[in-house]
Amino acid sequence: MSKILMVASEAVPLVKTGGLADVVGSLPPALANRGHEVAVVLPRYSRISLDGAAKVYDNLPILLGGPGYRTDIFTVHVKGVPYFLVDCPPLFDRDGIYDSGGWAYGDNHIRFAVLCRAALEIARRMHRPQILHCHDWQASLVAVYLRHSFRYDPTFVGMRCLLTLHNLGYQGHFGREILPYIGLDDSLYRMDLLEFHGMVNYLKGGIVYSDAINTVSRGYAAEIQRPEYGFGLDGLLRARSNALTGILNGADYDEWNPETDPLIAANYSARDLTGKRISKRALLEELRLPTDNLDRPVIGIVSRLANQKGFDLIEPILGALMGEDLQLVVLGKGDPHYEWAFSKLAGDHPHKVATWIGYRDDLAHRIEAGADMFLMPSLYEPCGLSQIYSLRYGTVPIVRATGGLADTIDPSVGFPFHDYTPQALLDTIRAALRAFGDKPAWQETMRRGMARDYSWKTAAAAYSELYARMLP
Repeated sequence: MSKILMVASEAVPLVKTGGLADVVGSLPPALANRGHEVAVVLPRYSRISLDGAAKVYDNLPILLGGPGYRTDIFTVHVKGVPYFLVDCPPLFDRDGIYDSGGWAYGDNHIRFAVLCRAALEIARRMHRPQILHCHDWQASLVAVYLRHSFRYDPTFVGMRCLLTLHNLGYQGHFGREILPYIGLDDSLYRMDLLEFHGMVNYLKGGIVYSDAINTVSRGYAAEIQRPEYGFGLDGLLRARSNALTGILNGADYDEWNPETDPLIAANYSARDLTGKRISKRALLEELRLPTDNLDRPVIGIVSRLANQKGFDLIEPILGALMGEDLQLVVLGKGDPHYEWAFSKLAGDHPHKVATWIGYRDDLAHRIEAGADMFLMPSLYEPCGLSQIYSLRYGTVPIVRATGGLADTIDPSVGFPFHDYTPQALLDTIRAALRAFGDKPAWQETMRRGMARDYSWKTAAAAYSELYARMLP
């Protein structure tokens, strides 16, 4: 078994803005259960309480090109796994994680450079791993520092680096002038290294310098090697294709399981679906939608409201959907235009639509339990977890067949479509509505989906094999 140090910018239950946090909160315990020795490095944001945390290093200096940064290192344990928290209040003691009011912090290049250098100091002093497992652009400089700044340091001889790409759409672009401030010299500003269209690209550096790269589904690993999904890095990824693999994310069935979920109105299983109907009524009552006809289909959406998630397909067909006999429940936040559009839709159709702008984990559970269908027509989707949760809750997914959605949803358990057009989406929704009318067949579709196993146990086994291939 291997000794692993993960580096990331978020992890549940400590801090979450997206699916990255679910992975970094769930994969390490699953790996530990397989016998790996795992620890995780995170920034200590202000929203992460230090109650119960232990300080393991006082005044660890992080020296970059400009002034040094004092950090204190704390540990907390989550499901038996130690999480090292890098405490540097001038950089991380803020209301936001990456931005404020939708505007990225102007010193993000420094914030996550400090995280990466601190991770290497933790690897030197506190948890010396065989593999540094880094997640997304925020942790990509670990590989750059490891192979460039510390290439002659005997502490790191033989240490391997794995980079997991959760979403290639976010890469960490900064001006060339930042290089001396993050402790890197201008020799790295080359087309084959960190330079990217006149900018410094953190994620590109991680891809160049890591020993292995993986994405969070097999489908996405193939897609990002094509121009339409590569965000300018497809050529580099094709060149590194021998080092690139896809491992599908898992679902935490301790949290997302209708048989035991404490957040839903009634528990149920594939053997006894009675609680599904009770949960549907309770959801409609909570959101003040009519409950006069529980045979009317409810479509649920839990999502970031953004074009990437397919809202540029959904918006043009809202008028047509309002002509169908259905109810729509929306939970999410994001693009102000879509927030306004769905709020207005609920105001115009109060008996058919309920919209909650924001995110509530408890309501997300109740939508999964109470809805009949789950809508997820993404432009691209590296993995997606909501469709996996939906399967377990017997909520039949309607998805665009891309990335992890294509890997998990086939016509036996859901309604995938291919063409990225509003008409293709509308046609697929209408096909699902027609199928919903055949209750015995619909319940068989539900049960097939509920029987699928996308647990972290499977993903952890795949990562274990990848680690073994990386080590000499």
